Amino acid sequence: MKNLKRLLYLKFARSMNKNNSSSVPVPTIISESTRVNGDIISNTVLHIDGHVVGDISCDELIIGLKGVVEGSVTAKNLQLHGTLNGRVAADTVFIARTAKLIGDATHVSIAIEPGAFIDGRCMRVGEPIHAEGAKPDLMITDASKNKKKA
Repeated sequence: MKNLKRLLYLKFARSMNKNNSSSVPVPTIISESTRVNGDIISNTVLHIDGHVVGDISCDELIIGLKGVVEGSVTAKNLQLHGTLNGRVAADTVFIARTAKLIGDATHVSIAIEPGAFIDGRCMRVGEPIHAEGAKPDLMITDASKNKKKA
């Protein structure tokens, strides 16, 4: 049933793409039984359920539950449900509870579900985000500097 839904979606997306050149492009799908050795460069959505050994650069990357990527990833958006062994540089990163990230991630925003496995560092880039109404000079930055006075 899942394969049928995917097939219908792809046929629908292709027909819409023929009728309207500005429509959403059809995603590139690397299926579970596919192994790719080499770099992938794309300006659209890439969905990986198979195994990729190489660097990936794309607009949006979705690594499915059974997907495995061994290499660096550069993307605007990353959704990780499977395994990624390598560095990540993305604007938006979502790491699901089923995910395994081995490597460092550089991001503007990140969401990590409880249960996700991460062995590496998550480093935020860009301007710091302050809570609405909070004053930056009152933010606690180091617990040892803010000891209670008796």
